Amino acid sequence: MSVPRRVLLVSVLLLAGCTGPAGVPDTAPGTTPATGPAAPSACAERLETGRLPDWADAGFTGDTRVRHVFGTGGDIVAILFAYPLVHARGDGANNKILWVARPDPGRSEPAPRTPLVITATRDGTDTPVVREVEGGPGPSIVDLPAAGCWRLRLDWSGRTDTMDLVYRPALG
Repeated sequence: MSVPRRVLLVSVLLLAGCTGPAGVPDTAPGTTPATGPAAPSACAERLETGRLPDWADAGFTGDTRVRHVFGTGGDIVAILFAYPLVHARGDGANNKILWVARPDPGRSEPAPRTPLVITATRDGTDTPVVREVEGGPGPSIVDLPAAGCWRLRLDWSGRTDTMDLVYRPALG
């Protein structure tokens, strides 16, 4: 083997020895030598203030920029008329949410309307709380029993999506 190839081989072996398991460098983003991969964020509320998609903007006029959170599967959006959502509101306002479901692909007629069942579990607990929106996705007031990040499973008309919503503690 020639000298340049040996130098190249030694360099490759030295670099390989500087990586962690499976060839991932110990200094890769999101890792540390002591803890490994970083844990995902405790709450993944994806609050947006941009334009609503065409399928969710019926009844709105103009630019349609409102606070909203998409389901992780993109099949439903929660339009937040009350922001922030607050546990035990004392200001006379409501935690009003308009739920809009993306139309079923390939359906020529609307799906049978069943209640939107919201199964919410607060981050760090195992006890679910169930809320129902009669008639399926639409206007609602959703109050939850404590402040924190709530992971929601949303079931309606044979469909399912999930999202996280944050309820803040009441001020004062």
